[in-house]
Amino acid sequence: MKLSGVIGYLVTPFVDGFINEPVLRLMVNRLIASGVHGLSPLGSTGESAYLNDEEWEVVARVTVEECRGHVPVVIGASALTTRKAVNLAQKAKALGADAVMVAPLSYWKLREQEVFGHYAAISEAVDLPIMVYNNPATCGIDLSPELLVKLIRQLEHPFAIKESSGDIQRMHRIQELSGGEIPFFNGCNPFALEALCAGASGWCTAAPNLIARDNLMLWDCVQQGDLKAARDVFYRQLPLLRFILKGGLPATVKSGLSLQGIDAGVPRLPLLPLDPDGTQALAALLASVSPFEEA
Repeated sequence: MKLSGVIGYLVTPFVDGFINEPVLRLMVNRLIASGVHGLSPLGSTGESAYLNDEEWEVVARVTVEECRGHVPVVIGASALTTRKAVNLAQKAKALGADAVMVAPLSYWKLREQEVFGHYAAISEAVDLPIMVYNNPATCGIDLSPELLVKLIRQLEHPFAIKESSGDIQRMHRIQELSGGEIPFFNGCNPFALEALCAGASGWCTAAPNLIARDNLMLWDCVQQGDLKAARDVFYRQLPLLRFILKGGLPATVKSGLSLQGIDAGVPRLPLLPLDPDGTQALAALLASVSPFEEA
């Protein structure tokens, strides 16, 4: 699978406790119109851990329906058990996803052979490209560059790595171990410039929901080799990137969408919405960057 560029992560909109399907369709088409290179629903930004199976399927189905023929869809298929992750990946395949993204969620800290077996089971069960996702801050498991490269090389369907540890040296190590042959994506917003300059194939981020223009400008500047312009556009958006990460992606992005006239509801408990002071601070940060625009 060929995938590169800015991959926008979707929040899951709610109304009266249910999935707000019309707003979800609006958000998907808004991001497509912005020019992002792909979309990814049902990650941590999409509150996938707080959805039941029927809700997960609604979000996956709607996203694929709206994206078909426009941009690739990488559906989050992470789960605590291997059986559930396999089931989600099979559903994603049936719904028409272009790929799945899988993080090794676990209550118990997994050993390397258990992580390998988890991905092997998914790879064997589903004929669909798999993005291997390392996010120790949320998963409690840190996948070494050596293990990440091993998963890509020894299993049939894993095709790329999403690295969200925030350690730029890991990205260089992945490049070194793979000879630059394995695509890797940055998942840590404050390191986007460094990661893209280090050879990342793209940037997986929730930020395009609010500032797609600046995110895409950064990507374009790096691809064109204009590092001065890349630094300028990156440091303009960096305070906002830090804010939405620190404040929690579902809460901050939904608050930002509300400020832009889109009611995506509030996060599900135990997550809380952004408080008034935080919303005021977010409004000021949004005013300092380029407004959301369609391509």
